[in-house]
Amino acid sequence: MLELLGLDAQTADVYGLMLANHAWGVAEIAQRLRLTPADVRGSLEKLTDLRLLHRSAVGDELQPADPALGLRELLNERKRELESRQEAVARCEADMAQLVSTYSELYSGQTQRVSQQFLGVESVQNRIRELSTEATSECLTFNPGGAQSRASLEASKPLDRDSLDRGVRMRTVYLDSVRNDSVTTEYAEWLTDLGGEVRTVPSLPLRMLIFDRKTVIVPADPENTRKGAVQLTEPGVVVGLAGLFDQIWESAVPLGTRQDRDDRGLTRQEKELLRLLGSGLTDEAAGRQLGLSLRTVRRMMAELMKRLGAGSRFEAGLRAAQREWV
Repeated sequence: MLELLGLDAQTADVYGLMLANHAWGVAEIAQRLRLTPADVRGSLEKLTDLRLLHRSAVGDELQPADPALGLRELLNERKRELESRQEAVARCEADMAQLVSTYSELYSGQTQRVSQQFLGVESVQNRIRELSTEATSECLTFNPGGAQSRASLEASKPLDRDSLDRGVRMRTVYLDSVRNDSVTTEYAEWLTDLGGEVRTVPSLPLRMLIFDRKTVIVPADPENTRKGAVQLTEPGVVVGLAGLFDQIWESAVPLGTRQDRDDRGLTRQEKELLRLLGSGLTDEAAGRQLGLSLRTVRRMMAELMKRLGAGSRFEAGLRAAQREWV
């Protein structure tokens, strides 16, 4: 039941042993719970971030906080978060009702089809091929997910070449993480040589293709690509998504251009990682957003904590805020 407070079963077991045996260290806990020392240290770090453990003034040893106070404060935080979400849901319901009312008034009695869903990878690919062939002016793409496979990139080359030969302007935004992938950078260089434009950003909000600023293709479910894609043609929606692309494109950096650190010594990717983790994302979720492996995310955080002189994620968050890193 403590999962609601951020304690998984393993971390809860470690916490219980710390409460009963204040002097126990990593080795004793690992032996009792049959865990690896790395697992125990991970749980201790979580407990420190949750302020259920603190370092003693004498000996700098980890000591458990009073559970009656620590757990109660965590529960109060979750209650405040829930209340905030409930208020947001209420506002969303009100806004949705207003939009539905406006739509009903504008389109009462009309049967306009502004979206269409395509199920299955083959169906989606066929529709994208059709739209690419029909495009006359431009194709705009958000391509998150990190490094691309050689097979998929090679398969897209004939269609890309045909579009560029017909004078279609192609602009693509990848994640910064692809800069370390030779296969994706080779494809990007090939595309650029033909007249395409490629830039990168630390993270992207969604996968998206826009054709001639008239038709948009987005995933039906960003978390499950097997559910296919949705085609949107409603002018208001298309204009809004095209505006989102333009905004992100302006802040993106051309692939091949060196990315310098800012005046605080941070890369854009490091700043985005701090922002994502600070917003509550797990290491795994932040890695997916940045197109990075879990191992790379944890290595980056370890380096940032070292630069901040922080002993825990919680302390790192505080120091990063103090230094205006986030």
